[in-house]
Amino acid sequence: MAREDRIPMSHSDLAKSQIIDGILRKKYKQTEAAEILELSERQIRRLVRRVKARGEDGIIHGLQGQRSNNAHEEEFKTKVLKIYEQRYKDFGPTFASEKLLEDAKICINRETLRLWLIRDVRREHEWRRRGRKHRQWRERKRWFGMMVQMDGSHHDWLEGRGPWIVLMGYIDDATSTVYARFYKYEGTIPAMDSFKRYVWKYGIPKSIYFDRHSTYKSTGKPSVEDELLNREALTQVGRALRELGVELIYANSPQAKGRVERLFRTFQDRLIKEMRLADIKTLEEANAFLQGYLPKYNEQFSIQAIKKADLHRPVPKGLDLDSILCKKTDRVLRNDFTVIHEKKMYQVLERTKALRVTVEERVNGKLYITDQRGRRLRYKEIPRHMIVAAPRALHKPPLYKPYTPGPGTLQYARLMHISP
Repeated sequence: MAREDRIPMSHSDLAKSQIIDGILRKKYKQTEAAEILELSERQIRRLVRRVKARGEDGIIHGLQGQRSNNAHEEEFKTKVLKIYEQRYKDFGPTFASEKLLEDAKICINRETLRLWLIRDVRREHEWRRRGRKHRQWRERKRWFGMMVQMDGSHHDWLEGRGPWIVLMGYIDDATSTVYARFYKYEGTIPAMDSFKRYVWKYGIPKSIYFDRHSTYKSTGKPSVEDELLNREALTQVGRALRELGVELIYANSPQAKGRVERLFRTFQDRLIKEMRLADIKTLEEANAFLQGYLPKYNEQFSIQAIKKADLHRPVPKGLDLDSILCKKTDRVLRNDFTVIHEKKMYQVLERTKALRVTVEERVNGKLYITDQRGRRLRYKEIPRHMIVAAPRALHKPPLYKPYTPGPGTLQYARLMHISP
């Protein structure tokens, strides 16, 4: 090999050269050299023969500096990058390689694609691996259904093609099995509806892990009854889950519920682009898309739990799940058998001895009024124009008669500016 065409040695090759030179000088035995370099004795003998024949250049592998037999043709590389630029411009290398295989039937290794994107001048710094912040690792739960992380993600999921919607997401801590559904907002009714659908699919989990959003964690002071019973104030969601025997766990920081936070980051990358390719524009279309997307996602990314048992409980027979997963509010039943709720008045059509009733707002929009024994009472809404307001007094009489000083008194003289 000509001097100007020589390939420079790497540090590992220089280390090999030093040891092989020691063998030739009878400084090391071949077995000792194999142990030092962590190579087999057969490899050491090959290196010795090559150095004797070619000098120190024999250390360098014969294919070094040459084009790999598995290298892709430049035409293929150009084609892949063109498709990437047209359809998957903001996709990561891993996701893009999956979509290239799925849509265009092009098989390309994700690392190969990543290197191509790094070498592309326009993306010189975009797809380099980034460092991660240090977080303390927490061991996964051992059983499926032992703990489920739940949260809502506010994001422009439809990228301006439709309304701003919220994704209510559930992820099992042991297996990373995911359930999700889109809603117009994050609140009590969406939380209850999504949980009911989760229960229909998997069962009632042992515990739920969520943040301190006002939907899940009460910000009000405990009532007198709560203080007497030494219990915390609960939101409607907390009360419903507690009735179902679900343990409530509140996170103290976003990092504490990192599994569901990472799920949302993944969905904000992958799911958004999948819905873009499918031209999803409405809330209904997005939920229909999830029905086909989630099984494929779970098949690809969920893992096996450490223990085989499933801790999800089936819904007990005879239990009306809708009567628990609803908003319950205690109201006073007035003397004329009317109830005021959410600025509306309802007339109870049945006689009852109850002084207070419970108004239930179901997920499906229906409203029920029940007495203290749980018996449903028939009622009708009183139209607003029929509600007669109590007349207001034009003048409030004073509570006492004001004192007026009489003639001949010092106060009267001072009031009339008369010298005494």
